[in-house]
Amino acid sequence: MRVGIVCPYTWDVPGGVQSHVRDLTEALFASGHEVSVIAPADDTEASSGAAPLPPYVVSAGRAVPVPFNGSIARLSFGFLSASRVRRWIRDGRFDVLHVHEPASPSLGLLACWAADGPIVATFHASFERSRALSAAGPILQSALEKITARIAVSEKARKTLVEHLGGDAVLIPNGVTTERYAMAEPLQGWPGDDGALGFLGRMDEHRKGLPVLLRAFETLGAERPGLRLLLAGPGDAADVRARVPPELRDRVVVLGLVSEADKIRMLHSVDVFVAPNTGGESFGIVLAEAMSAGAPIPASDIPALSRLLLGGRAGALFPVGDAAALA
Repeated sequence: MRVGIVCPYTWDVPGGVQSHVRDLTEALFASGHEVSVIAPADDTEASSGAAPLPPYVVSAGRAVPVPFNGSIARLSFGFLSASRVRRWIRDGRFDVLHVHEPASPSLGLLACWAADGPIVATFHASFERSRALSAAGPILQSALEKITARIAVSEKARKTLVEHLGGDAVLIPNGVTTERYAMAEPLQGWPGDDGALGFLGRMDEHRKGLPVLLRAFETLGAERPGLRLLLAGPGDAADVRARVPPELRDRVVVLGLVSEADKIRMLHSVDVFVAPNTGGESFGIVLAEAMSAGAPIPASDIPALSRLLLGGRAGALFPVGDAAALA
């Protein structure tokens, strides 16, 4: 079977949806299917020194950052993207088109408008209300009515779909290729003899909860002289360190944006992986990856993370935003 997968978010910046698409693609390849993925991506990345796109990914052009749901979504929408999507669908002659986040102003919406055959759509996002989505409802319906089957990655994502867009979906949680995360060499010098805490996520997004972890580290760092904090993800390292008391700054190591291989090594470099998210999560795929690496986890008790940790049976839960409880 020929399968076309549409990723709405830029391939250049790691994220949960991109990981989902990658793992799904590899699983389909292993099952004998032909797969092509289209995603926003920088056409000049090869010359800029960035990692080249996988051979199965087709670029729809550079993404534009758009504030959405407490995050910055890097999307692609416009005449160039629409033209590339139409050509990709025409040349791919797909038996099935699998569109992710068709309600976002990106490639999924463009693909729904352009496609004629069977369409499967996966909905990842969860939020309580969206004025923009309500206003765009009539425009979106012309694309959403073409969808043959709908998937939601969590109950919160399904609820968002039902309440804001209408219709329903089959609940299929995000999958993780656990074998990829199970074994890896720690980064050199980690975790060390005195303990290490880890965080992975966009450091400049409040909903990822890094400020909560930094406040907890102030308490723990004073009590445990050798304890270190290892951070990975996009963000300003100098700004992060400035939020830590001077006497603790040399124990906060910021890796920045890391490759997939180094992300896995990072997960094996800490004694505890912390998920202090404050909201806006429908699943928490980074948490599933950390669990696959065998890391013990304290996480905030937002519904998405609580469900993933089986209400506290697979990890420790603390009240969202409560740095003292986390410590």
